[in-house]
Amino acid sequence: MSHALILLAHGSRDPRWKAPFESLAETLAARLSTPLRMAYMELCEPSLEATVAELRDSGIERADILPLFFAAGRHLREDVPGQITALGAAHPDIALTLLPPVGEHPAFVDALAGIIDERANG
Repeated sequence: MSHALILLAHGSRDPRWKAPFESLAETLAARLSTPLRMAYMELCEPSLEATVAELRDSGIERADILPLFFAAGRHLREDVPGQITALGAAHPDIALTLLPPVGEHPAFVDALAGIIDERANG
């Protein structure tokens, strides 16, 4: 079964806003063996819907969606699960799993502490 990872960010009308996310995705894609795509919940392209369709068309059968959010607010509790349910109905040949937001992962806290220590002691 082929597998991919989708990094999901909120989106913004400001075209400069997405540059750090695109850079992050590019850097991670070069380090990982799993195919990786960037997607946006709203206001930016590519949308989650377009990304899932592109992955499905390329033969991916399973994709994990990692929200680049600090916490699970309304978007991650209601909106994104609704999008995923609709995508699952539209594309039953690709299994989609919504992961907890990156901010809830213990390694994120460790990375943030490292950044703070580096700034304080640098």
